[in-house]
Amino acid sequence: MQFDLDEEQRAIRDTVRRFTEQEIVPHASTWDEQEYFPREVYLKMATLGLLGMTIPEIYGGSALSRTVAALVYEELARGDMATAVGLSVHNMVAGSIARFGNAEQRERWVQRLACGELLGAFALSEASAGSDAASLQCRAERRGDHYVLNGTKMWVTNGGEADLYLVMARTSPVRGSQGISCFVVEKGTSGFRFGKIERKMGLRSSPTRELIFEQCAIPLGQRLGEEGQGFKIALSSLDGGRINIGAIAVGVAQAAFEVARSYACQRTQFGQPIGAFQAVQFMLADMAMKIEAARLLVYEAAYKLDHEQNASMYASMAKCFATDVAMEVTTNAVQVLGGAGYVRDYPVERYMRDVKVAQIFEGTNQIQRVVIARALLGNIR
Repeated sequence: MQFDLDEEQRAIRDTVRRFTEQEIVPHASTWDEQEYFPREVYLKMATLGLLGMTIPEIYGGSALSRTVAALVYEELARGDMATAVGLSVHNMVAGSIARFGNAEQRERWVQRLACGELLGAFALSEASAGSDAASLQCRAERRGDHYVLNGTKMWVTNGGEADLYLVMARTSPVRGSQGISCFVVEKGTSGFRFGKIERKMGLRSSPTRELIFEQCAIPLGQRLGEEGQGFKIALSSLDGGRINIGAIAVGVAQAAFEVARSYACQRTQFGQPIGAFQAVQFMLADMAMKIEAARLLVYEAAYKLDHEQNASMYASMAKCFATDVAMEVTTNAVQVLGGAGYVRDYPVERYMRDVKVAQIFEGTNQIQRVVIARALLGNIR
């Protein structure tokens, strides 16, 4: 594994950094205040090739490695975690269709996702099926050349704004993961409507919404993969998704650290900058040390996935460690700023609010520890 970026990797990182500073940073706090979803920024990201990052070039994608994708997500999240998360979910959808779709499905949707014409959303969780996703109850009954969907989905990122939804539904009475299939559902389909928008503490510019299916007819040609393959499709994106979230967490933590470091150099108390006090110095030292450790763990997980090594344990480690670090770093950044950190004049309170959910979605950090323990010990009884 190389620790130094090559020329191409540095060029991509620097391009995304400039884009973030110009197109995202000046607006992120307003988007958060107004709960505004910046679709126009996704169109601009499409011109950089970011809406089909890991998709093969033959389908209109950029064919970036997971390592380079991690660089991209880190840089975007330094400006706005909500935008980076929305992009990650979109790329999960585009990547799943490119990987599991047939020729007709790829032709119909993948290039349109990559160019920004369509935005994607991923619908797996339900009110009673979160960590235990295989217990989902949304059903798809086959009737001749189509399926009829009934049920609801919860916690859908990009919900209501997305044009295309990957929906996991039960097509067999068999309990557990074997009876689940995957469907591509287009916005505007009869019988498909949106429920409530969640009122969240963070990621306020990223809509999270309920999906409702009532006698929703889906053509057979919109089933992705074989019947019963849905849970496999969902799980296939988890390693990459968890690495993405780890990278996003590192980006948020880095942004918070930079604000705290700058403030510590400027704010004076007792006749000297607060950064001259050892208590603050040690806080900043720990922040920098843990951010670097999290970054390297994310890069290692991405490297293993790129080289087709068994990356699942490392993806869970990267996601769990990086998001725990980000929560600690953003909380301490607020502490370094004191009262100023608690008000919206500085972005650290937004960073702290946003990053909390990173310990929850893409598999809670408690579930990540289960995955890691099983990889280390096997399924011992």
